[in-house]
Amino acid sequence: MTRKPDSLLLLGVLSVTLSVFLSTTVFAQKAGSGADQVASFASPIQDLPTEGTLFGLPVNIHGQTTYINQRYNNFTSSYSGMNSLNADKAMSYTWSGTLYLGARIAPNTDVYFNPEVVSGVAFSGLTGLGGFTNGEATKANGAAAKFYSARAFVRQTLNQEGDKVVLENEANQITQTVSSNRVVITGGQFSTLDIFDDSRYAKDPRIQFMNWGNMTYLAYDYAADARGYSWGLAGEWYLDNWVMRASRMLAPKSPNGRDLNWQIFNSYGDQVEVERQHYIAKLPGKVSVLAYRNKMILARFQDATNYVIQNNAQGTQAINNVRSSAQIKTGVGIHGEQALTKDLGIYARAFTSDGHTETMSFTEADNSISVGLGMNGSSWQRPKDSVGISMMQNGLSSYRRSYLQSGGVSYFIGDYASRNQTISYTPERISEVYYNAMVVHNVLAGLNFQHVINPAYNAARGPVNILSFRIHAEF
Repeated sequence: MTRKPDSLLLLGVLSVTLSVFLSTTVFAQKAGSGADQVASFASPIQDLPTEGTLFGLPVNIHGQTTYINQRYNNFTSSYSGMNSLNADKAMSYTWSGTLYLGARIAPNTDVYFNPEVVSGVAFSGLTGLGGFTNGEATKANGAAAKFYSARAFVRQTLNQEGDKVVLENEANQITQTVSSNRVVITGGQFSTLDIFDDSRYAKDPRIQFMNWGNMTYLAYDYAADARGYSWGLAGEWYLDNWVMRASRMLAPKSPNGRDLNWQIFNSYGDQVEVERQHYIAKLPGKVSVLAYRNKMILARFQDATNYVIQNNAQGTQAINNVRSSAQIKTGVGIHGEQALTKDLGIYARAFTSDGHTETMSFTEADNSISVGLGMNGSSWQRPKDSVGISMMQNGLSSYRRSYLQSGGVSYFIGDYASRNQTISYTPERISEVYYNAMVVHNVLAGLNFQHVINPAYNAARGPVNILSFRIHAEF
């Protein structure tokens, strides 16, 4: 029997309530901490007593549950193809629940495990957009709840000379005093985005912007399985205001596949990032540059375009017929953010990939730019509320564009309907606004609106207006 979305929401809220009760009976109260320089946009939910000791080892437990419901009405579409967003009125939802379990097995060595459960139905089977409107949608595969391991990793901290920095108790972080100059090594199962391209204002679709283009750079084809996780090794070197990061992650066996390829020297995703933190008028900001290099068996768009033309294969995923050898895919981007007041900050991201080959793990975009702001509600006496506004533009390389215009269909997009109805290319433009309100001590409820112009880069379709409701609880 299929469980209805409302039942899933109730189950999620009940599970958090039970977990909070259990945690308050088992774990000791966390010590107080000093205030941050600016208001937190990561999570305004107050910490609950979730840190203590077990068998003499420092441990912590956190959890979250999130329900997102999205809807749109009929939109203009003169034609549609195999991978088009359905032009009729539609509803989509996701529900997720995660436990964050951690233990410190040595003074500077932590282990973490995150079991996760997800249920949901994406718009049009997760096709028809470059910038998808729900960051949780990639993890869902139907109304039946799926349980899996999201993360299972070890973190080793190597402290050097420098000022002392206190890392507060939070999900996947036991309270720890470290040096401002340190090396951190993470190995195991985690998301590349756990390490790279962090942002105070646009990162987590469970509590901030929902669109994939605000989770990270949309054109950043980072190595991951179909749910967004992978196995690998990452290193971070913190040197006062500088941070340098590098990692190698497993690539999927096939593009956007669930199974990973463990031949890490033959198929992988590498990335490096340099970040410079600063203060302007005593308000924090940073600038970072990220580059990636993927290697795996991928289709080249030029080969796929030739296949479509030579075999009259319009309306098919011809990319599946021309994968023959390992390809290299690269990209580079820049990210900056700056607090303007204690409660207001801005950010911007821009990225470009070489665009010769198909998508490995993320979505259909070869260049992307996003700008926006985040603001807390202190000025209207709601300091735990938050609002965000953003604008994005996503584009395709000439190689991917030629493939689609010749009648080819890609993994997520492809509006081919006939020889006279192929993609009328124009960049995809998305605006997004959200408001989150603290409804009870550890529960947020929010509204989100997204306006998508030229969905899947096709001027012949749209625009689409998507309204979302979200409820998120933590412990």
